[in-house]
Parts: sequence; structure tokens; C-alpha cells
Amino acid sequence: MENIQITLPDGSIREFPKGTTSLQIAQSISEGLMRNVLASKVNGEIWDANRPINANAQVQLLTWKDTEGKSVFWHSSAHLLAEALEALYPNTKFGIGPAIETGFYYDVEFAEGVTFGEGNFADVEKKMLELARLKNDYTRQEISKNDAISYFTKKGDNYKLELLEGLEDGKITFYTQGNFTDLCKGSHIPNTGFIKAVKLMNTAGAYWRGDTSRKQLTRIYAVSFPQDKELKEYLVLLEEAKKRDHRKLGKELELFTFSENVGMGLPLWLPKGTLLRERLEQFLRKAQTKAGYQSVVTPHIGSKKLYEISGHWEKYGADSFQPIHTPEEDELFMLKPMNCPHHCEIYKSKPRSYRDLPLRLAEFGTVYRYEQSGELHGLTRVRGFTQDDAHIFCTPDQVEDEFAKVIDLVLYVFGALGFSDFTAQISLRDMENPEKRHKYIGKNEDWEKAENAIAKVAQEKGLRTVVEKGEAAFYGPKLDFMVKDALGRKWQLGTIQVDYQLPQRFKLEYIGADNQRHCPVMIHRAPFGSMERFIAVLTEHCAGNFPLWLAPEQIAILPVSEKYHDYAQNLYNLLQENDIKGFLDERDEKIQRKIRDAEVKKVPYMLIVGEKEQEANSVSVRKHGQGDLGSMSQEAFVQLFENEIKELLKKI
Repeated sequence: MENIQITLPDGSIREFPKGTTSLQIAQSISEGLMRNVLASKVNGEIWDANRPINANAQVQLLTWKDTEGKSVFWHSSAHLLAEALEALYPNTKFGIGPAIETGFYYDVEFAEGVTFGEGNFADVEKKMLELARLKNDYTRQEISKNDAISYFTKKGDNYKLELLEGLEDGKITFYTQGNFTDLCKGSHIPNTGFIKAVKLMNTAGAYWRGDTSRKQLTRIYAVSFPQDKELKEYLVLLEEAKKRDHRKLGKELELFTFSENVGMGLPLWLPKGTLLRERLEQFLRKAQTKAGYQSVVTPHIGSKKLYEISGHWEKYGADSFQPIHTPEEDELFMLKPMNCPHHCEIYKSKPRSYRDLPLRLAEFGTVYRYEQSGELHGLTRVRGFTQDDAHIFCTPDQVEDEFAKVIDLVLYVFGALGFSDFTAQISLRDMENPEKRHKYIGKNEDWEKAENAIAKVAQEKGLRTVVEKGEAAFYGPKLDFMVKDALGRKWQLGTIQVDYQLPQRFKLEYIGADNQRHCPVMIHRAPFGSMERFIAVLTEHCAGNFPLWLAPEQIAILPVSEKYHDYAQNLYNLLQENDIKGFLDERDEKIQRKIRDAEVKKVPYMLIVGEKEQEANSVSVRKHGQGDLGSMSQEAFVQLFENEIKELLKKI
């Protein structure tokens, strides 16, 4: 029998008979590995573990420990959910059922008269586990378009028929497990027996294909695991996440609020939240100034023409806030959806020489993007947000050096705020996907230069990287920082992008050393990403216990009775003079209540003053989460506070 060569991730090459499966490759390594393989990557494409390999290939075996392995597991679980629903609720129609970052969902239309809610969850979970124990194989079948149409016509599933309209004959596959067959390109785990624990999480309404004019389906969210103990650990994690929810903490700590009268997705920052924002801004402004950035300010609106030039109108105009009409005929303005076109116009405001470059323009610019109401979520998904935006205009020779300096700035920000676990995602074009190919603008050679520069600098900086095709901006590739918080959840925060296109579209120029006109390259960067999203993630990461230098209220002065209000006021004034911020609690409450309230507000230091402290010109110090630190002089506390700040900043 003809042999093929299989190259494994460690570089080793093994020979196997043609038609060998990834499961058989795993078995040749160890029986234990074979029992844990969920799928594989064959030449970069995810395959079923039992699919025959008929040519030389690079193969990576995927288990639950791999992100792609989890994705395959959860997508297979979505099919199991659909099988259970079809068994329990006949005549159910099915939309799509993808894996998501925290499990999977399926969009379904139940038969008329069927109501589905939390009370049905236990029955569905029980049925899913019953079906899982049958260990039915997930079987892949290539099928003609006519046969596929015939199958779903008989079944009466109009959603699958609509999906078939956009598929080419010869590239259509069905997957079957047990009594359920679905239209799916895969891939899937070997059999249902791998699924040992399931939990339905919640339901939501979802318009078919995201179109509000179409029928609203029931979206069922769920999660599954290969071991029951992992589900139990996940549920404990969820409870902790609820305690850390930035929406809950934002209300308790009085950071921000929303108002229906103002509008959905438009946060109102309260005094304490504003202090938090301002401290973050001051921190980054100081670092930016040191790194050679110049601050600019641009309007909240811009002419529609501006976004036609940049290409944003063509790409996103239909999904943005609608144009603002003025009394002048044909004069249209847009709420600013991004800052880069304005910064291009600032660059154009006067002639530039190569000696002026790099030019680094920075702005905390508020932008507005129309998000559907169902997608809004606290501060993480809003309609108005402030980006810590900057655009670097440089010569082609300066791109790599400037990109490296921006990485240093991002790492500085993450270090200061306790984000140590992150991956740098190199986000590239996906030219193989016909649906995404039209998304990108510009010349291939410019894209290749930009992509190569990002990959090279990321490697030189020793970043842990992953490559994601199809995640590039329409004008250029980028480096996105995927940060894990204290609960292990992944968030996309900082971003750096290399852009050859916008400078060309805006006809930006500089006079080079050769006295000729040249077009600069533009680097977009935002270490925070947006103030709103960053503060939301930071709040949940530290559970509202912000670093001392960042906390909006650093101290609370708690007099034990009204007799000591004057002494407490003098102490408050002294601390203010030393730039120590906080509040004086003069309420007519017992000291135990004041302490408890300050603990709930997560105030780092509580300074209790009474007769003994007044006579000794001292304070009794209590630290949040630690308890009493004892009595000390006012000056000693100021020194303690300043030393802690210095130690924190020294670690950055």
C-alpha cells in the first residue's frame, strides 16, 4: 500500500499508509492521546479525526486543551442539542448552531403553540446526556445540492433551504449523528460519547440572519464539557463572574449609569467614574508625551465626504448612525465613527518633510457607532465611546521601529494595570474566503509589506502570537492584544494597525531626502482600545479593587462622632494637600456602619479618628481586605501611602 508522510508539530516526520486517519496517528503515539483527540488540523484546516488523509500533510492533533479543539467539541454539542430538541419538540426548524467563545447556541423556530423557557432546560439537558451515552458517530457525507434541497424540502426546513442557496454544488456536506442530520461543513468530534456534561444557560430572541425585518427565532445558549467536574468548576466561575460584573460594581461604586432618556448605549460617567477615567488618561498622556506624541482635538462630527474618501462610508455607512442634515441643501454630516480621517486632515494642514517624520498625533476622541439594541452590554458594547487613539505618520523605513515602540507602550500599560497573561493576535486578510475577499482595499504588495512588518516585529519582541485570517481591518493588518483576566476570560483590548491605504486615499505627502514627493505610512494604535471597554474589563479583573494610584476614592476619613468632625476636616485638608483623594464621612452613623460601607465601596484606606487620635494628632488605619494596621501619626500615614504608590509604580 502507498505510504504518505505526516509532519507533526515538533517537526518529526512519520510514514503511514494512505488513508490513515488522525485518530490512527494519535494511537501510534499513545492510546491515551487517541482517547483525547477531538479533531485535527491538516495543512492548517480543521478536519474530523476519523477523516482519511490521502496525501503528505502537516498534522496537529487537537484536544480539549486547544482552542480549536474546544470549538469543535462545542459545535458538535450544538448538533446534539438540535437532536434533543427535535426528539422532544417535533417539527422544530433549525437556523444556525455555531460554537462561540463560551460554549454554543442554536437558533430555532418551534412549532406553533410550543413555549420554551428555563422550565424546559432540565428536560433538554437530560435528553442530550441520554443521546450522548449512545456514543453515536458523527458521520460526514458529501451530497449534491439537488439531494440536499430535496432532503430539507421534505423536512420542511426553510432556513436550511435558504442557507443552501448560497452554497456551490460539490462543496456541500451533511453530518449525521443518531437520528439527526444537519447541513454543516464541520468539523466534529468522533462520537457523542465525548460529551459528559451539558448545561443550558439562557435563551434570547435572534432575528434570522440579523435582519430585523425577518422572523425572530429562539436562540438557546448552552455549554458542554468532557467531564462533569469541569462543568461544576465552570458554574463556580460564573458565580464569581456575577460578583465581578462591571455593571453591578459600576452601580455599587457609583462609576457610571445609563438613562433611557439620554439613549441606549450612551453611558453617563458619575463623579467617581470620571475620576477613574481622568487618572487613566493622565497616566497614558504622560507616557505618550515621553514617547514623542502630540495631542490634538477633533470635532464629534465630520462631513460625509470625509468618510467617502476614507472608505468607511462604503464599508460601514449602511450600519452607522444616519447622516445629519443641515439647512443647506445636500450638506450632510456624520457622527464621528472613528478618528483617523480627521487626523489625516491634520497631517494635510501644512507641507511635511521627511525630517518631520515620524509625526505622532494622539487624541482621546469620542466616536459613535450604531450597535443593535440586542448587542449592547454595559460598557463593553456601547454606541458612544472614547478611544485612546493615536496615528503615527512615518516613512516606510520607519514602520518597524515605530511599531516596536508602540508594542513597548502597550506592554507598559498592561504591566501597570496587572494584565500579565495575553496573546498577540496577528490579524490578516482571508483571501481564500470569497465572502471576505471583497472587504479589503489596496494593493497586494502594500498588504504584504504591512503583514511582514507586523510578524517580524512581534517575533523580535518575543510576543506569544497566534495568526487569525479574516480579522484584518479593511485597510490593513493589525496586531490585537487578547488579554486574559483574573477569571481566565479572554478580551480584545489594545490594537496596533499598519495602514498603507488611508494615506493614499487622502493624498498625504512628504518631501523625501531625494527632494521628491512620497506617501507616508500610517500606524493606528490604541493601547486601551476604548476607555469604556477597558474600564469594564479592568473593573472585573480586579473585582473593583483598583490599584491605589488609580482608585477614585483612595481614603475614607471616619470620625467616631460629631465631636471629632473638626479634627477630621483638618486631616482631610492635609491629605488633599498631599494629593491623596477621598471623602469625609460625617453621617450620624455608628463607626461600625461607616467601616462596613467603606469596605463595600472598596476604599483602599479607612482612617478612623476619635478622642485618642485627636489628642495624639494621629489616625487609626484600616486597610480594605486586610483589617487594622494600628495607630500612627498623620505624617507617618502620608509616608506609608506615598511609599505604597512608589512601590506600585516601580513594578511597572
